[in-house]
Amino acid sequence: MSYSLSILRRAQKELAQIPHGDYERVVEAIRDLAENPRPAGCRKLAAREGWRIRVGDFRVIYEIDDGQRSVTVLHVGNRRDVYR
Repeated sequence: MSYSLSILRRAQKELAQIPHGDYERVVEAIRDLAENPRPAGCRKLAAREGWRIRVGDFRVIYEIDDGQRSVTVLHVGNRRDVYR
């Protein structure tokens, strides 16, 4: 059973700024979160609520609500910027 997927407006703007070649890979990884919100290599964040996946040099920060079966993407960006 799949999860519903939502992307915050802030994350949509961050996603739009990613170079085209990397954009396709990041979007595919986000779509895959609907089927498996905890894929291999995901990590629970220690400094704040949420999870993260790596897509090359980019990170996708998201929250999972198992009760409502939803995934909310909070941030998308380069690894040097996304945790700030």
